[in-house]
Amino acid sequence: MITIGIDPHKSSLTAVAIDAAGQPISQRRFTVDSGTFRRLTTWAAAWPGRRFAVEGANGLGRGIAQQLAAAGEQVLDVPATLSVRARLLSTGGGRKSDATDALSVAQVALHRHDLRVVAPEDQNTILRLLSERRDDLTQERTRILNRLHGLLRELLPGGAPIGLSADKAAALLRTIRPTTATQSLRRDLARDLLADLRRIDQRLKDNEAQARDALAAAGSTLTDIHGVGVALAAKILGHVGDVTRFRTADQFASYTGTAPLDASSGDQTRHRLNTGGNRQLNCVLHTIAVCQARDPGPGRLYYQRKITENKTPAEARRALKRRLSNVIFRRIRKDQQRIAAAAA
Repeated sequence: MITIGIDPHKSSLTAVAIDAAGQPISQRRFTVDSGTFRRLTTWAAAWPGRRFAVEGANGLGRGIAQQLAAAGEQVLDVPATLSVRARLLSTGGGRKSDATDALSVAQVALHRHDLRVVAPEDQNTILRLLSERRDDLTQERTRILNRLHGLLRELLPGGAPIGLSADKAAALLRTIRPTTATQSLRRDLARDLLADLRRIDQRLKDNEAQARDALAAAGSTLTDIHGVGVALAAKILGHVGDVTRFRTADQFASYTGTAPLDASSGDQTRHRLNTGGNRQLNCVLHTIAVCQARDPGPGRLYYQRKITENKTPAEARRALKRRLSNVIFRRIRKDQQRIAAAAA
């Protein structure tokens, strides 16, 4: 089996082919344009038994990785952290070039058997794109609201109340009677920001409708879990992708950063907070845990039981997050098994 490591960049990518012993047998640099995929596959056709390893298949390498996966090639996603470690441990003293980076990517793929296999884009990719777009719109809405608050504070005594919305801002602006040219300009700028706010609010509504349709097309029942709305379900599925890449719920919890890390030494047994993992999913689980700890239900009962065990509120929420990680893992697996059975 020949392994071809790819180090992608915006304007070029470098590929290095290694044999089963890890020895380089060929390398090639390709300019990124409309013919890159054709030239790469033509060069790789010399080795019928081959697989590709792409550094950052969810980042700069997404384009070429998806083209290869769609063509039926086996593609592995190599995290940049692993390829850097492989390069630093090589006999080259850590020297860096595109060729050595591609070689490190291939060697990581040769020796690691737990790398993610890149799958062609599907409904989960759509959900991730919609989730990322929602995050961008939310950040933009926050920026507009902050600026609008600032102008209203200068136009009205005491400014605008917390929880400002487009309708509330419009009602406040109708009461303003500027007496100077400066005040008139502030009011006009506030009206412009109000129009921007209404536009963002409409796009957020459209985004939620698209995400709801995408969730229905994916056959997900995540929204049946208390505290999981359309936006959170879209983010979960968008980041998890194919849940079968996690063999157990423990592996999934490690990926979400909800599984504590073993920090034992000698006779002392202890665990510490996991600050790694996918922080987007960790944030989603935190939001769900806060909702379930607040509202009546099994989640609140579990949270209160941890409090009676002398856990702090933060520790009780972390325990609930770990439990929720298992619940979500099982729900996604059950949904995928149901869809696969229906398609069979």
